[in-house]
Amino acid sequence: MGFEAAARHGNFSRAADELCLSQSAVSHQIQQLEEQLGQPLFRRVGRGVELTVAGEVLQRSVQRSVGTLRSGLGRISTYLDPGLVAMVAPALLLQGWLQPRLSALLAAVPGLCPVLSTDETARYVDEIDVDIVISDRPVQQANLAQLPLLKDEWVMVARSELAQRLDALPLAEHALHIELLCLEEDLTSEPTAAIFREQLSGLRKRAIYDDRRLLLDGVLLGQGIACMSRLLADGGLRTGSLQVLAAYPRLPGNTWWLARVAGEARSPFVEQMFDWLVAQGQDH
Repeated sequence: MGFEAAARHGNFSRAADELCLSQSAVSHQIQQLEEQLGQPLFRRVGRGVELTVAGEVLQRSVQRSVGTLRSGLGRISTYLDPGLVAMVAPALLLQGWLQPRLSALLAAVPGLCPVLSTDETARYVDEIDVDIVISDRPVQQANLAQLPLLKDEWVMVARSELAQRLDALPLAEHALHIELLCLEEDLTSEPTAAIFREQLSGLRKRAIYDDRRLLLDGVLLGQGIACMSRLLADGGLRTGSLQVLAAYPRLPGNTWWLARVAGEARSPFVEQMFDWLVAQGQDH
């Protein structure tokens, strides 16, 4: 850093002032660096210094390294915000259920900045990387406060305009007017495989996705109807852009669990966000 400042200022004194060191300390640092490299890095010019060819080569490398270091320190400083609360949850819950409620959460807990992750491998609640977890089963970890948060179900949904047109038609005629959007894993997994083999077998498949978010996008665009988690569709159902198709069967879904470290939380923001989530689950 002494070399970088001296090279930038062309003056050891100004470099020393910037680094809150004495001029002799900066001169000593440069001397040690030159001895290590076996060649001079500066030459005296009037009251200042200028870089030698070797110094110019080193300066380019040092500037890149210092830039990377400062960028990293800047990113780290972001995580010093006392309002940060890290929560891990499945993408379908974050996108479909929490995202539409995010403004309400931030209004209820001023100063909160949630760090929301779908990395379900990071399920260990350590109050460093993860404060709160929502998962499809209780977390197998001691000293946790955890409880069932939400009960999900599988429903058939469509964009509201399409749903209203289908409501006016007999169920037997739906296949003449609509196509089916599917998630690949739902075609073979329990409990959804049965509904595709039976009640939905007469519908032509328009598209098969491997990402629930794409499935939701397709339904919102009116490209077809789909069987999906009600919690994934929750935002669209709340705003009225989506509608549950009453003529089709509904199936029980997962129970989602909420967990944090038991006892006093590491910050009031963790406790307030946890309590808000509990209240939202009770109102669901």
